[in-house]
Formats: sequence, C-alpha cells, structure tokens
Amino acid sequence: MVRSTLLRKASLVGAFFVSVFLVSPVRAACPLVEGLAPLRVAKVVDGDTLRLADGRSVRLIGVNAPERARDGRPAEPFAEAARKRLQTLVAANDGRVGLRVGSRARDQYGRTLAHAYDGAGRNLEAQLLAEGLGYQVAFQPATGLEECHRGAEDEARRQRLGLWQQATVVTPFDLRSGGFALVRGKVERVQRNRGGLWIDMDGPLVLRIEPKLLRHFDVAALQRLAGREVEVRGWVIDRSRRGGVQPDQARWMLPLTHAAMLEVLP
Repeated sequence: MVRSTLLRKASLVGAFFVSVFLVSPVRAACPLVEGLAPLRVAKVVDGDTLRLADGRSVRLIGVNAPERARDGRPAEPFAEAARKRLQTLVAANDGRVGLRVGSRARDQYGRTLAHAYDGAGRNLEAQLLAEGLGYQVAFQPATGLEECHRGAEDEARRQRLGLWQQATVVTPFDLRSGGFALVRGKVERVQRNRGGLWIDMDGPLVLRIEPKLLRHFDVAALQRLAGREVEVRGWVIDRSRRGGVQPDQARWMLPLTHAAMLEVLP
C-alpha cells in the first residue's frame, strides 16, 4: 500500500495544558479525546510502558520506543531519553493519564493495550513520535490514529530528531538477531497460499501476512510488488530457532500486522 507523505495540517486551538508540553502542527492532527477518567501512574517503565497505581501494566499502542538495557544487552540509543520524556509528560499532568483501551485489550504478556492522553485530551504517543523518541507501529484492529502517528514520525524523521539522527534502516542482509527492525529492500516475488501472503525480499527475509489479516490489505496491489523497493517495520523472527529452515527458505521472517507497517518507495 502506497503511503502519502503529505501531512494533514490542523490549527492549534486553545492554550497549552502546561508549558512543558510542546504541541506541533503535525501532532495537532491527532484528534483530541475528552471525558477520559484520569488514572494515576505509579511508574514509567520505559518509553512505551506505564505501570498504574491500580497494578495494571499498560503498553502504549502506537509507538515502539527504543529498548532499555536488559538481559545483558546494552540500552538502545535514546531509550533513556524516551523514558524520561514520557515521565515528564505524565508528571506535567499531575501524574495521571487518560486511557483509551484498544479493541484487543491485552497483549501476550497480559499488559493493557491502550492509547494514553493528557488532561486536555492530547495523545502522548504522538508527542513521543514527533520528537523522534520512538517508531510508529500499528496493528489490526485499527484504532484510527495510524495516519496522525505516521505524520508525527515523518516530521521527526525529516528534521532528524532523536533516534533519526542515526542510521536506523537496515537491509535484509544486515539482520543479525530477532526483534524490532526497520528494513529497506527490493521485493523478489509475492506468493499466496493457505499460510497467507508471503513477500520474499532480496536477501534472507520474508514478510508474511497471516490469512485472517488479508482482508485489511490491498492484496492485488501487494501481488504487484515484485521488483519494487519497500520499507517495512515490525518484529523480526529467527526461523532457524524453530527447528531449522529449508534451504530455499529465508532465515528471517517479519509478520506484517497492519498496512501502515509497509511503505512502497518511489
């Protein structure tokens, strides 16, 4: 699916909630959400995860922040900056957030999946994206914020803010481990079978759209991608750790969870 890079403009209405909360024209394109009950935050775990005073762990839906140090791995660039910025945004709102829980209420770790808002109804993920402190991510069912989140990320990327100061896009040949990645490369072929739609890249990577998600994609357009350059994002899986791969199969697989996770380049 070809993504337009034109950013919708919206006028800024009203005063800032607090002076620390900077609102850009791009970010204002995300609709305000009013009437959410304020919930107290006990801890900002990282740039995309909160722990509420009621004990719930909340994973913000629209952003994937750089990983902090864990399991012997060093912190990714801007991981601490993302955590501190989210901490500041929460503190500026008296330590509370409003939540709009997604259609899929929890992830595989039991965390509540939700969009977070300040007291004026402004989306916190969009602010982090606009400052280059995370990557936009999207899943089905759609939440309606995919376009404004991508606009916020596009602006940060254009200005080389935050994590966009460094080269963050890799080729399929650069992949060395599983986990979140932003990958650019050429499509070799596209195949559809009972396992879904498979997009083979030039290199040891295949993209997969599982059957139940195909209705959310323009399948006809995807089947014409051979020879085109694309940029994709998502969580790469090392198939060799699942009992090995056949000689004609790619070692790495990236499941596509939403059309916004694939961009066809000019």
